[in-house]
Amino acid sequence: MARSDAARTALLDTAERLFAEHGIAQVSDRRVAEVAGNTNHSAVRYYFGGREGLLRELVGRHARAIEERCVPATSDSVLADVRALVVPSMEVLAALPRPSWRARFIGLAVHEPGVRDLVRDTLTTLPVMVEIRRSLRARLAGLDPDVVAGRAAMIGLIVTTATAEIEARAERDGSAPRWLEAGDFLADAIAGMLTAPVTRSGRLNPLAGAR
Repeated sequence: MARSDAARTALLDTAERLFAEHGIAQVSDRRVAEVAGNTNHSAVRYYFGGREGLLRELVGRHARAIEERCVPATSDSVLADVRALVVPSMEVLAALPRPSWRARFIGLAVHEPGVRDLVRDTLTTLPVMVEIRRSLRARLAGLDPDVVAGRAAMIGLIVTTATAEIEARAERDGSAPRWLEAGDFLADAIAGMLTAPVTRSGRLNPLAGAR
């Protein structure tokens, strides 16, 4: 690996860990450079153009890793489509060195003003993800579209919250995260949620219309 590539990777890995441990807004670019062992305190600006570029690359490398593992659902079912959405993320997390901070960083980023839109737009616009979501909408055509939209908005929140907790618990007790089993569990639960009975009109659902 070239020195510049190694320096970029060190900055990314360090930022991911520090953001996960202390919060995105609480960690300065200078601190990231110092902990990464870079004597240039403006290294984040030099390599990424600043904080926004650093965050974009952190989210982007996660998205690219997911995309490499994504394949369209091959069977005619809601569960197959959900598995096609969920399992690649679990495979990416399972491939990371331990301890890892990726799930906790993404879990924070989806709630951070100014960052959550970046996460949403980067992960949900992957071509294969768009195709899978289109397939899911077609399979759920019998439900009120507002209900489908509200439940779809919950998928990312469920996955990011659950995986962040799994990762944190693994670090606390020293256990190995069982990511692939977690993927099975989450896919089953999400498929059940998507196809659950509807008690009220979707227009009364506070998540209806959420992106």
